Amino acid sequence: MKDFLKYVLATLVAIVLAGIVFIIIGIVSIVGMFASSDSETKVLDNSIFELKLDGNIVERYKDSPFDQIFGEDYSTYGLDDILSSIKKAKENEKIKGIYLESSLLASSSFATNEEIRRALLDFKESGKFIVAYADQYTQGTYYIASVADKVISNPQGSLSWHGLASEPVFYKELLDKLGVQMQVFKVGTYKSAVEPFTSTQMSDANREQVSVFINDIWEKMIQEISESRNIPVDSLNAYADKLMDLVPAEEYLKCGMVDTLIYKSDVSNYLKQLTGTPEDENLNTLLLEDMINVKRSVPKDKSGNALAVYYAYGEIDPNGGLASTGSDNIDSKKVAKDLAKLSKDKDIKAIVLRVNSPGGSAYGSEQIWNEVQKIKGKKPIIVSMGDYAASGGYYISCAADTIVAEATTLTGSIGIFGMFPDASNLLTNKLGIHFDVVKSNKMSDFGSLSRPLNEEEKAVMQNYINHGYATFIKRCADGRHMTPEAVEKIAEGRVWTGERAKDLGLVDVIGGLDTAIDIAAKAAGIENYSVLNYPVKENVLSSLINTEKDRMVKDKLQNELGEYFTKFQFLRNLRNADPIQARLPFDLNIK
Repeated sequence: MKDFLKYVLATLVAIVLAGIVFIIIGIVSIVGMFASSDSETKVLDNSIFELKLDGNIVERYKDSPFDQIFGEDYSTYGLDDILSSIKKAKENEKIKGIYLESSLLASSSFATNEEIRRALLDFKESGKFIVAYADQYTQGTYYIASVADKVISNPQGSLSWHGLASEPVFYKELLDKLGVQMQVFKVGTYKSAVEPFTSTQMSDANREQVSVFINDIWEKMIQEISESRNIPVDSLNAYADKLMDLVPAEEYLKCGMVDTLIYKSDVSNYLKQLTGTPEDENLNTLLLEDMINVKRSVPKDKSGNALAVYYAYGEIDPNGGLASTGSDNIDSKKVAKDLAKLSKDKDIKAIVLRVNSPGGSAYGSEQIWNEVQKIKGKKPIIVSMGDYAASGGYYISCAADTIVAEATTLTGSIGIFGMFPDASNLLTNKLGIHFDVVKSNKMSDFGSLSRPLNEEEKAVMQNYINHGYATFIKRCADGRHMTPEAVEKIAEGRVWTGERAKDLGLVDVIGGLDTAIDIAAKAAGIENYSVLNYPVKENVLSSLINTEKDRMVKDKLQNELGEYFTKFQFLRNLRNADPIQARLPFDLNIK
């Protein structure tokens, strides 16, 4: 018996020790994997930067350790990495051109596409080539690819070209069937975020604003494609009316939308000709992950001056909430704290606040606005708007010295709202659940799901919303040097494109992040400087320790659910939402 226990104990000890060894080996392997992936990429002669346009594009992205361990059947790219890689490809003499391979780019918006396209146009000024190929072009990827010297399609491929449409989803009848009624309080005729819960169709005001900004975006797209492809705008509209998605690929060639129809293997041979690579040799290609680790060819700045680019993207929601646009949120407490540190850093001569947000918590928006206001006067602070900088996204931007937006950025939406669900019909009449209450004061149970708000409570709530709206108007008026009356005329919760917002005085300059950085440098009075990006991206160990699993699940869900991902996230996080919101409609659903 003693021998048996001895052998059992020895076996258990061996298993535990082996487990510890394997864990250590695994951690060392992961760290080694990322150490090697972070090493400098050596660029060979006659190289090509192969930029794949598929999966999702977000403002910033840090590779996950799990991506490399388990492999990816989906891709997420950082816009910051794409833009810097295009710039490095332009500067590096060994890189002869860019090969764009387009697929189903699931999650990039119009301003993102616009910024990538402009970077490619800048790349072409170097005299290097751009070749684009796709089996399936979406409208977004075709807009980007239209800058190429040669646009190629699979002979049996497709090119989506049908115009833009917005098809919001309305939940009112579903909620009625469940026995739930949304009690809504808002200011702004155009503040349409609440409509899915109170109506079964768009209001006239919402239909008007959506029609205007959709047509603005479409006109911008076809005008630029017309210039690049030498196709009249009228013709591009006529092609869209024909639904080019479902015509033979030969039609794209006849219309001048593509230059040739060949298979992917033949594209490789064509690229070899352009680079002078012998047919029996492999092309020297650099993927985005390779380009990230290519060092820039320009000399390193030694002035000691620095400009900070602070990325604030996602929904403004300090305590969780309506995370419907992806896995990243703006934590207002963290952003405010980080901005305060940057304002005190003597080496940071100016700050560029990169905002890509549809808004969110009104409380969080006020916190960030306060820090931006404090920085103003100490050092220049410039806002660069991405896809969205609307409602709360505009709130945190309006105090900046200068606001830069893309022509297709969606901004404005100056207004707030609050929603309280009344589930008394569901709980009591349908489920048979009854409630009773004992309270010290007449409004002690304000906001209870078990009953609707009474008239006095509704009046108190509406007054609170009105006060919040007046504060929002004042913040915008002070920041933009306008009267409150002038702001109110263009507020009312209305969404504007960046181009129209500039005409209205809500935006100063049309351009991208580089434009904002140039303006910041001039405002700071410096010519030589380094650009530092914040928040600093996590290292490997931090990624492993923190919410890597949650992020990987969300990225996978976004890839699998596509356009339905935002609806899933909205329903999943509704319970955590702050009751007072300054944000765009929950799902613009433009396609």
